[in-house]
Amino acid sequence: MTISRLSIPRRSFLSGSVALAAASALTVPAWARGGSLRHAVKGPPELSGEDINLTIDRAHFSTGGRSGHAVAINGSVPGPLVRLREGQDVRLHVTNNLDEDSSIHWHGLLVPFQFDGVPGVSFPGIRPGETFTYEFPIRQSGTYWWHSHSGLQEQAGHYGPLVIEAADGSDAQYDRDYVVLLSEFTPLHPHEVMRKLKVGEHYFNRQMQTATNGEMSGEMRREWAKMRMNPRDISDVTGSTYTFLMNGHGPADDLEYLFKPGERVRLRFINGSAMTFFNVRIPGVEMKVIQVDGQDVRDVAVDEFQIATAETYDVVVEPKAGAHTIVAEAMDRSGMGVATLTDTPGRKGLVPPLREPVTLTMADMGMAGMDEMEGMDHSMRDMSKLPPDAEPAGVDMVSPMPVDRMDFPGLGLDKVDHRVLRYTDLRAKKPNPRRKPTRRMEIHLTGNMERYMWSFDGKRFTAVTDDPIRFAYDERVRVTLVNDTMMAHPIHLHGHFFELVNGAGATDQPLKHTMVVQPGGKATFDLTANEPGDWAFHCHLLYHMHAGMMQVVTVRPFPA
Repeated sequence: MTISRLSIPRRSFLSGSVALAAASALTVPAWARGGSLRHAVKGPPELSGEDINLTIDRAHFSTGGRSGHAVAINGSVPGPLVRLREGQDVRLHVTNNLDEDSSIHWHGLLVPFQFDGVPGVSFPGIRPGETFTYEFPIRQSGTYWWHSHSGLQEQAGHYGPLVIEAADGSDAQYDRDYVVLLSEFTPLHPHEVMRKLKVGEHYFNRQMQTATNGEMSGEMRREWAKMRMNPRDISDVTGSTYTFLMNGHGPADDLEYLFKPGERVRLRFINGSAMTFFNVRIPGVEMKVIQVDGQDVRDVAVDEFQIATAETYDVVVEPKAGAHTIVAEAMDRSGMGVATLTDTPGRKGLVPPLREPVTLTMADMGMAGMDEMEGMDHSMRDMSKLPPDAEPAGVDMVSPMPVDRMDFPGLGLDKVDHRVLRYTDLRAKKPNPRRKPTRRMEIHLTGNMERYMWSFDGKRFTAVTDDPIRFAYDERVRVTLVNDTMMAHPIHLHGHFFELVNGAGATDQPLKHTMVVQPGGKATFDLTANEPGDWAFHCHLLYHMHAGMMQVVTVRPFPA
């Protein structure tokens, strides 16, 4: 998506030869136009090499009739594709031209902690007018991304894709290789979005159930009201203010990905949004999942998958002749991002209508199997499960009967009539070392929706900076996350990959850096704490993190 300091509607410069000529003079990354990484259309190349320069500036962004404040990197939103190769060394020189501090976090990369890019945790941040150089070796391959970890800049456009080529040349086996970066845009300033959420957490929800809604009994409706909760409370920020984007393009921008019949096409899906879970499908086309969070997995054939904020999924498709619509429907079904996978420029596929809104269930309240509502109000506020120093004002719910929900495909996808990916489908492609955990840890995900407060174990980040989660270097720990809230949370650990405890054998557990913990449920991972330093650990829903759902993980001592 091109940005400038003037408001230029996408439709006005993407149609007509004069408009296209004007667009070519602007900084439009080739990858964002749908161009293959090896068959790029016209436009400046992605950034690669051992020295890469990035600049952060204020700008203006427009799409689909919405226009507003933006933060651009090298003159574009999203920022440029950074393309590296496994085994190289890289120096990334980042210049901050904003009037406030900024930063870049290299999401999913294994780097020395002082180059991880989290102000106040691993470095002081990049002050206005200054340049900071990140320098580290590339120890991995796969699909990743980068974004600001300063304030709410990520929501304003401070993010971009990152692809690392495998040293063994395995990436060359595909005929086409495309980045599909999912995100969203709102004309509201991010701090105004946060203010509205603090004033009323349902501000952006246009799908609230009413007193006359026939899906729920009167008694159950009264119980939900007593808890000050709504069964349609799926997403905090919705399509009422968001335009959902693919590579910075709104649905009206007609983004295309070209192919020839018979080709194998790799699609690198990255969820670079601030707050949106997407349900991804290509109607009529089977997707074969080959990589998750940059790590190889055994092939899994699916028709749809849910991708949480900060996750990446690489899929391979072999589309038949014609035009096929890539659909990224917001989890709450308030809107979608769309693009076309086509063998003929300009040929479009059918765009399916939005599906029915999702309604939460008893299982999403941590009450799986409970048919009676009586006594629920008391049990959901039992604080005995939380640490004694938890902030009672910041917790309005404790799940009474949380169960492992690793087999749950995601809100709204448990009753569809086609194949949907589940965490329990994933197996590591290469075996992991067999090593049993020597310690267990349980962490509760907590919040108060009415006050819009989010936390771990009832303690917001500002209250726990002197009390990090501690791991001994190379310690093997089994961590269980218990979601005491009615919202799904993508939890991200910086600097490490962990193994999902998903029913696979000990050596087959898949590696991830971000894991969704379903509402009212539990999820478990095994961590080998072999990256020394101080690391952020947080919910990757931007406004949840900003409101307190963040901690610091410290790994000590440093090896000799």
